[in-house]
Amino acid sequence: MATLRTALLLAAVVLAPAKAEILASGGTDWDAAYTKATAAVGKMSQQDKVNIVSGVGWNKGPCVGNTAAISSINYPELCLQDGPLGVRYGTGVTAFTPGIMAAATWDRALMNQRGQYMGEEAKGCGVHVLLGPVGGPLGKHANGGRNWEGFGPDPYLTGVGMAETIQGMQGAGVQACAKHFILNEQELNRETMSSSVDDRTMHELYLWPFADAVHAGVASVMCSYNKINGTWACENKHVLNDLLKDELGFRGYVMSDWNAQHTTSSATSGMDMTMPGSDYSGKTILWGPQLTSAVNSGQVAKARLDDMATRILAAWYLVGQDKGYPGINIKASVQASHKDNVRAVARDGIVLLKNDGNLLPLAKPKKLAVVGSAAVVNPQGMNACRDQGCDTGALGMGWGSGTASYPYFVAPYDALKTRAAADGTQISLASSDTTGAGVTSAAQGADAALVFITADSGEGYITVERNAGDRNDLDPWHNGNALVAAVADANPNTVVVVHSVGPIILESILQHTGVKAVVWAGLPSQESGNALVDVLYGLVSPSGKLPYTIAKSAADYGTTVSRGDDNFAEGLYIDYRHFDQKSIEPRYPFGFGLSYTNFTYGNLQVTAATTAKSGPATGDVAPGGKADLFETVATVTVNITNSGSVAGAEVPQLYLTLPTAAPAAPPKQLRGFDKLKLAPGAAGTVTFNLRRKDLSYWDVAKGWVVPSGTFTVNVGASSRDLRLKGTFDVA
Repeated sequence: MATLRTALLLAAVVLAPAKAEILASGGTDWDAAYTKATAAVGKMSQQDKVNIVSGVGWNKGPCVGNTAAISSINYPELCLQDGPLGVRYGTGVTAFTPGIMAAATWDRALMNQRGQYMGEEAKGCGVHVLLGPVGGPLGKHANGGRNWEGFGPDPYLTGVGMAETIQGMQGAGVQACAKHFILNEQELNRETMSSSVDDRTMHELYLWPFADAVHAGVASVMCSYNKINGTWACENKHVLNDLLKDELGFRGYVMSDWNAQHTTSSATSGMDMTMPGSDYSGKTILWGPQLTSAVNSGQVAKARLDDMATRILAAWYLVGQDKGYPGINIKASVQASHKDNVRAVARDGIVLLKNDGNLLPLAKPKKLAVVGSAAVVNPQGMNACRDQGCDTGALGMGWGSGTASYPYFVAPYDALKTRAAADGTQISLASSDTTGAGVTSAAQGADAALVFITADSGEGYITVERNAGDRNDLDPWHNGNALVAAVADANPNTVVVVHSVGPIILESILQHTGVKAVVWAGLPSQESGNALVDVLYGLVSPSGKLPYTIAKSAADYGTTVSRGDDNFAEGLYIDYRHFDQKSIEPRYPFGFGLSYTNFTYGNLQVTAATTAKSGPATGDVAPGGKADLFETVATVTVNITNSGSVAGAEVPQLYLTLPTAAPAAPPKQLRGFDKLKLAPGAAGTVTFNLRRKDLSYWDVAKGWVVPSGTFTVNVGASSRDLRLKGTFDVA
């Protein structure tokens, strides 16, 4: 079966978007990569093949994951390194913004540039495989510990984030790794629980962004810790072979999450590389000598070992790592001007939620108050907490293996103090979360009082303030509600700045009449203060949009972290899909964000192509799925005008409703977006290209199917602010 699968994939069509990025870096395409890899495998001994698929063991190499060099083919010691926001443990690297902040920009170009710069830094450090981006967890639980590493609970937005990041990374010559595959939606019991989901939900939600990753040419995929329908993800033949390699046409290799392998026979189930090669004690080794024995005894076919080695080598050739690649030096200085992307993402991902009386932007206030421990750098040092495993001082990222060390950190107060000095503004600071006379004294009499609150989460191997990865609740940390109340009681012009890994419940905060503005500043990383000042003072108009829904109560989300196995009973209905289905009014809807200017929508035009026909997809399998799924079958154009007085950027969003003849589906689903920067009075046209897949639902027997009937297109400024409506018919 493995040999047949390899042969089929060798003949598969390689789609253009990723190919152009890779070729630009001096790389090649999958077909050429496989030709080189097949020839190289023919020169390798069986021991070489076992070595190339087996990690050398925990803490036995310069990187978090390593495989041995293969001298017979000039293949280097492979370096695999976290992670999704930069080179973990690097000392001369950039701490890029987390994925959820990139998603909040809704800006494809910034996402791509972020991936490119991460790739350039990884290459400069000699890292061959950068362990990101993250498509799982998708984020069905609002309090899921690692949601912030990815791009949010909408599969379309996450798919775009994955694809842009991968093309940027691999265009720079570094192998990307799409993780964690799949249904790893919580930290609690992640290494023991079983996730069970129906086939339609699997495809329409959780597999969707991984399909976009494969379509973008991703080199590797990391299988997750959990079981799927009772079988470990890293030895689940249905998930790894049937879905990923056969249905999605994935031509790269599958690696285990660290110590997620359970048996030697995982080689027969679709896993191609074990990481780190042993358990954390270094005593349990399931491949290496054990794999050699399994091949010699016939338990693992020699053709399967060849397939594993071929996939790994093909990914190496794909991105051009066989020529002039730097040696491993995690401590290399590689930052260049990459902080510009950090600042841009942190700035353009800020979401303005509330701005009563146009309190913002600030205009040279005479006195400014700054309140909260989250306004200043951690007093123990910006990198004092291992893997950022604390919530002390300003918050720039969550915690866990997906973090990076800050080369510097501009806290909000740092940048505000600099701006205040330039403006002649008196600034007072109360860098405590304890309510009392100090807070009142700082806030009283100021033209505006900025109060900083946080909510944090991360990976389950670290517990922070009794939160073992997943958040215990959706309240702000450190008595945030009471802190805001104290400031708002003392100052009628209070601005709440939220740095958070995900949604928090804002109801207590919003009931105070003194709270005039709420600035959702997300996870801005090292350029936190600079990005915030850019928006607070109107150097740019805020243009971020929420990549998730902010509810009025935690119960409104309809999901809770499971104490045991999880059967995904909510099905297709997570985040805004759930709110729409149950007619629940959110506090702030998915896709929401205010601006300092106004935008007018008009002239919606919908054109369906002659290829927009009902029925199942029938194309040949290519990376990402059947090739015709990625053909444009309808086009929607909209005119956007900046009808305000300052420059700004708008994110028009397209939501699609399937015909009534289709099986029950969410009332609407995101199927397009763009970001348009406009001067005052200027207008522009946005074009949304709808792919066949965007019009389809998943049928267990037929696969992706376009239903017949009338499709409804809504375009607007959020999932609940839909300003233009159109339809088109498919026969």
